Amino acid sequence: MTNWPDDDVILYDGVCVFCSRWVRFVIARDTARRFRFTPIQSPYGARLARAFGIDPTDPDTNAVVHGGRAHLKSDAALTVLSQLAGWGWTRALFAVPKPLRDAVYGLVARNRYRIFGKYDACFVPDAELRQRVLE
Repeated sequence: MTNWPDDDVILYDGVCVFCSRWVRFVIARDTARRFRFTPIQSPYGARLARAFGIDPTDPDTNAVVHGGRAHLKSDAALTVLSQLAGWGWTRALFAVPKPLRDAVYGLVARNRYRIFGKYDACFVPDAELRQRVLE
């Protein structure tokens, strides 16, 4: 895991329908308004991705910076979920061996465009979300 100066930032693939739905899911449940978001296609997102060893032109994971550290793949998803109101129970899923969690994560990630689709351009947030987007 790598350190990063901004905290509670979710890096996501802005042209991925599934990833954009994930962002909406988090926003709807993030009652503390803790998380901010950055699409990997933005200058800030691409810089963040490269810092974490993610290819911005072919991302295979989302990431979250939480507690000053980057979490990738299943760790990222569980870290975010475990911080949402009513979703603390997901911490128990950290007990599942990481290679197994990441294998499932990787299967979805590799097939996300085929299964869920892809936008022609980066997902455009509404006015409320725009305040929480870092570009």
